[in-house]
Amino acid sequence: MKSICVFLGANPGNDPKYAQAARNMGRELARRGLTTVYGGSRTGLMGILAQSALDAGGKVIGVIPESLYKIEIAHTELTELHVADSMHERKALMAELSDGFIAMPGGIGTMDEIFEIFTWAQLGFHSKPCGLLNVDGYYDKLLSFLDSVVEEGFLKDIHREKLITAESPDLLIEAFADYEPPTGSKWVEKIEIGKSKTQ
Repeated sequence: MKSICVFLGANPGNDPKYAQAARNMGRELARRGLTTVYGGSRTGLMGILAQSALDAGGKVIGVIPESLYKIEIAHTELTELHVADSMHERKALMAELSDGFIAMPGGIGTMDEIFEIFTWAQLGFHSKPCGLLNVDGYYDKLLSFLDSVVEEGFLKDIHREKLITAESPDLLIEAFADYEPPTGSKWVEKIEIGKSKTQ
């Protein structure tokens, strides 16, 4: 594993603990010699993550869509900065550049990014680890929802287990290093139209 993509908020959040978590993540990635891949912004938690990794001697690759680059929110002092034509191209390039994916606290954009890459793992499009840094229980309700999705039969246990969760950067990255993609049955059961599984 050489690089990890981190999805996180372009806003800092209302509690300083989120900024501290971003600093800790940036430093931990740099300490382990891992390249940080992220969305290329200098604002919010994104900027804090990138600057912390750089200050600790780490490499940071940013990928930002041209529309955001034009309004001058890009971090221009990164190891590499890629300007993508669209959000779709941005996410595809981030996936290509990364050996694992972490979601830290963030908003709808963060949810979109981690769920898309998690879906790709479920479908077998990649076998890279996906995880949540659950800062002070930030993702507890989301994890409970995913458990209910399993209970309702819309997600298999073996796929739910693909999403690794930890409360500190070091534990999450260690879990990534030990990750072995689970093997199992196909991702969806075929049911004849008009018939339930019990018929």
